Amino acid sequence: MLLPALIDGNGPPLTQSLAILEYLEEQYPEPPLLPSAPRARAHVRAVAQTGAIDAHPFVTPRVRGYLERELHLDEATRAKWLQHWLDAATRVVEDLLSSDKRTGRFCYGDNPTIADICLFAHLTSAKMLYGCDLDPYPTVKRIYEVCEQEEAFAAAHPLQQPDAVPTA
Repeated sequence: MLLPALIDGNGPPLTQSLAILEYLEEQYPEPPLLPSAPRARAHVRAVAQTGAIDAHPFVTPRVRGYLERELHLDEATRAKWLQHWLDAATRVVEDLLSSDKRTGRFCYGDNPTIADICLFAHLTSAKMLYGCDLDPYPTVKRIYEVCEQEEAFAAAHPLQQPDAVPTA
């Protein structure tokens, strides 16, 4: 099982996406990935964790493989499972962001945070795995499209990575 890893030359690789993002925030505080106020930090973490913790574990290749090998679920049933969890998390984030006056160009204000990084990864997975339609989630869709225009997000897209499997 491969986990996301950060190799920075300062010790053994770091794993787990949120732990890596927190490490980067602490090691390289400019530009900040979290707001300075504790309540705002908690809000940004909650948005980030909705996709990264509430949904992503259900759709990893390891879980999908288990559903196939151990539970003998067919592809259509596995796809329904995957879409359910990704859509459920997207709905929660939409509801959080669309009703919050702190939502700006990004999930929190006008600069990207950990929430945007996790949302972008979540929605990229949903789009790649089942062609998620973002129209029912207008706030999330708008933020995703803003992120797509940012060089750092575009460069981090899974299909831009050296080990990416070309799509047909």
